[in-house]
Amino acid sequence: MARAGITGVTGTKAHGRRQPSLSQLRAFAAVAEHLHFRDAAAAIGMSQPALSGAVAALEESLGVTLVERTTRKVLLSPAGERLAVRAKAVLAEVGALLEEAAAVRAPFTGALRLGVIPTVAPYLLPTVLGLVHERYPSLDLQVHEEQTAGLLDGLATGRLDLLLLAVPLGVPGVAEIPLYDEDFVLVTPLGHPLGGREGIPRAALRELNLLLLDEGHCLRDQALDICREAGRADAPVTTTAAGLATLVQLVAGGLGVTLLPRTALTVETSRNGSLLTGYFADPAPTRRVALAMRTGAARAAEYTELAAALREALRPLPVRLVRG
Repeated sequence: MARAGITGVTGTKAHGRRQPSLSQLRAFAAVAEHLHFRDAAAAIGMSQPALSGAVAALEESLGVTLVERTTRKVLLSPAGERLAVRAKAVLAEVGALLEEAAAVRAPFTGALRLGVIPTVAPYLLPTVLGLVHERYPSLDLQVHEEQTAGLLDGLATGRLDLLLLAVPLGVPGVAEIPLYDEDFVLVTPLGHPLGGREGIPRAALRELNLLLLDEGHCLRDQALDICREAGRADAPVTTTAAGLATLVQLVAGGLGVTLLPRTALTVETSRNGSLLTGYFADPAPTRRVALAMRTGAARAAEYTELAAALREALRPLPVRLVRG
């Protein structure tokens, strides 16, 4: 006996048109994000002709023009602007479905796409990678280093599974699993009156020429918050750097002083004899580092277990562990 029903198989017809494929939706979402066919193709590992063909096929399937192509740039049509949001939502749901299936099959197997901020990555990744290699050998850990805004976008769109970054984030739909707190220290050039001192009052920050990271780094924002808490009204920004390694070289050259998290101190200062370290009086300015995941993530239990294991592995570092 024949059965009637609605099929959801890609390629079948719905409302007189062929349903779009996932590859077409991925191609369109990439173009919507990058507004450039070559960059979009590179981002999803597709050839440019294949990507262009996929977008054209999607337009034919939907019966609307999604992209306005010119000789110099790519623009989304009004319909493209609206449907790009839908396409990203569909892809996120498909990613969640695959994640759920992977979690059901076996914990700590398959791919785990971990996003890490630049002011944590060089100092914690040796511990993270060693832990995963030893305890979770079947886990395919894939690391992506980006600034906080990019990591949160990747988490929201399903491009990333788990983040390692400074908190609090205060972002709806994101759950935080705290790992540790760490103090900031003051790094100065040789001969600076605060170099090598202990018990430095926060008020000393009011008068210092403080060097900071570029816009977009959460560590920059944390340093500015510390200065405001110390009573400094102006933004002490005359010179900035893209990374902590450059920042400490600027300090060594006498351009000012900077704040470093304790986990970065050995890596960034041990190779330069022109630097001194000062320690603040209690309570010292601190930052908290945590894992962050989507609220209700299918692998939440795995991430919580990973956080517990990571805290134990971090004991040798100059941090104060925080229980979740």
